[in-house]
Amino acid sequence: MKKYLMIFAAALTALVSCSKDNYIAGPGGSGSGGSSSEEEQTTEIADKIDGRVALAYCTYYGTRIPDCRYITNINYGFAELYVVNGVYKGFKLQGAYDKNTNPETRFSKIVALKKQYPDLKISISFTHTVANYDNSQGGGFSAMAKTEEGRKAFAKDCLAFLNKWGIDGIDIDWEFPGLSWSGHACDTEVDVENFTLLMKQLRETLGSRYLLTYAGYVMDKKSDSSGNRYIDIKAVEPYVDFVNIMTYDIASGAEGQHQSPLKKASNYWDCDRAVKAYLNAGVPASKLVLGIPFYARHAWDNSDGYKGCVDYDDFGTEFPTSKGFKIDNWDSEGQVPYVTKDGKYWAGYDNVRSIGIKADWIREKGMMGLMYWDYGADDSQGTLRNAVWNSVMKK
Repeated sequence: MKKYLMIFAAALTALVSCSKDNYIAGPGGSGSGGSSSEEEQTTEIADKIDGRVALAYCTYYGTRIPDCRYITNINYGFAELYVVNGVYKGFKLQGAYDKNTNPETRFSKIVALKKQYPDLKISISFTHTVANYDNSQGGGFSAMAKTEEGRKAFAKDCLAFLNKWGIDGIDIDWEFPGLSWSGHACDTEVDVENFTLLMKQLRETLGSRYLLTYAGYVMDKKSDSSGNRYIDIKAVEPYVDFVNIMTYDIASGAEGQHQSPLKKASNYWDCDRAVKAYLNAGVPASKLVLGIPFYARHAWDNSDGYKGCVDYDDFGTEFPTSKGFKIDNWDSEGQVPYVTKDGKYWAGYDNVRSIGIKADWIREKGMMGLMYWDYGADDSQGTLRNAVWNSVMKK
């Protein structure tokens, strides 16, 4: 188990991010997410049911404009902290590739969707990573959350940002307290506790008007000889509207395991055990949103010459039958599809069938809905996002 924890920690270098990891996915390997226009959808659209969530992560490096007939919530990724010598100085949207690029150009197009879809909820997601040309890793969340002054300043800046843009919430994607990858700082002695204090401060500052969510790990807080890691689920629960559980990238195909099985005892972890961790910690099912990957996970790197993950939109080009690949194999125990190469397990993913099964499962438990990473990884027909919407809104 320790082996898998170490491998998994190294793997989640970017939030749920297939397109922004070292083995860049996306059309043409650009991670661009395809056409910039809203595609025509052919699937019948189920009626919206109030209180249910179909949440799409939408990235700063994507180009597609989401079709919000199929979406209740958008989490825009990302904004990054500016911390200098351990002192919080503010935050900015990601996408500043150089001094001539304006990150607000893409973001403003997403915010404008609220004019056409007034019920759409848009949150800004904060990452632990640093991507802007004018920033460097100076301590990140760990440093900012370490002092009351830092937490209050960040919360105040968040409120000002929400008021400026007229959007609906804050989503914290600190992956994860007590862990360090992507070069970000961590402190196993205090990060977990300070995450709770940060969420408490955000709720106090934002009040009840705005959404407050976080990207959750598949397990509760863990302690060992070095300190604590992950998130204290029970302690944070009173302050958040819901949790987006990252029930993907649980394992990799190179390990011979699925990244997002519903229930599979032989797998390192699965969706069932992840949800039980939250329920056992006292989080009501009505505050839980289950994560769905819009990509196949083969490995944590490309050391074997193949992409570690492949967007659903690229299956046709990246998994050709001429090279021994076969998609849509089915695991009846895990209730998920997978890819094989030359007859051997290669990568796990989700498709229309598994999304429908997971949606039935979460509805039976009284959970809030499904979220996915990410909108731009879907095909141009909207196959997966249609499946998410119609299965979440199933009566």
